[in-house]
Amino acid sequence: MYPVPTSLSPSRVEAFTTCPMAFRFSSIERLPEPASVHTSKGTLVHRALELLYQHPAAERTLQRAGELFPQAWAEVSASDEYLRMGLDTARADALAAESRTLVDRYFEIEDPTAIEPVGLELMLEAKMGALTLRGIIDRLERAPDGSLVVTDYKTGRAPTASQEQKRLAGVHFYAWLVQQAMGERPSSVRLVYVAERKVIATSPTEQSLSFLPKRTAAVFSAIEKACTTGQFRTSPGPLCNFCAFRQWCPEFGGDPDKAAAEAPIVYAIPSSGA
Repeated sequence: MYPVPTSLSPSRVEAFTTCPMAFRFSSIERLPEPASVHTSKGTLVHRALELLYQHPAAERTLQRAGELFPQAWAEVSASDEYLRMGLDTARADALAAESRTLVDRYFEIEDPTAIEPVGLELMLEAKMGALTLRGIIDRLERAPDGSLVVTDYKTGRAPTASQEQKRLAGVHFYAWLVQQAMGERPSSVRLVYVAERKVIATSPTEQSLSFLPKRTAAVFSAIEKACTTGQFRTSPGPLCNFCAFRQWCPEFGGDPDKAAAEAPIVYAIPSSGA
């Protein structure tokens, strides 16, 4: 009934396990999702840090980050994602200021001059049968002992202790991709929560990485079945309040089969909802 995807990323695996119906809307039917201040803020901070790490170690200073920030802002503010929000000058200035504050705060977490990046915004992919698994790593680096470290920047809230392992699943996926593409298992995977100055890290093991293909294969099997039968179940919960597709969800009286025809080409959510 629906085309079966030929590739998956960590975010898409997580999306299906969170809510298969939302996965159908976003990944199978590819309905547009709203632009948001939160997303643009994350894009802006990621780009600013990427620009910083393109410079020699000695030049990765707070001052240089400030000098590079206008370039990141110019790129992001010219993107379709940003323009869809239609922010007025005051809200645009607030977004830029908040993002710049996060970039400054990053320097309180780690010293960029002491890091040896191997790749920035690094796209990696590996085959698992007919399925392609892919992901973009924010930063891959060499630790002082020569081992590889995967680092992922986050601009949202840090998880509670009980949520940490679930949040680390995505970077474990990246570690598996690194091992497949480079023949080397990273010694550490890290989530850097810039806003809260918090780092969550763990060490991938042979057992933890061998589990990933098995879990992904199980998720993909469920995706294949849902695409073939057309039966994508719903998973009601707190996240429903932020779902872009709520109006077509049967949990709220909507008709999923009307979504493709009724979804607007572009739309935005208020900045207060970010």
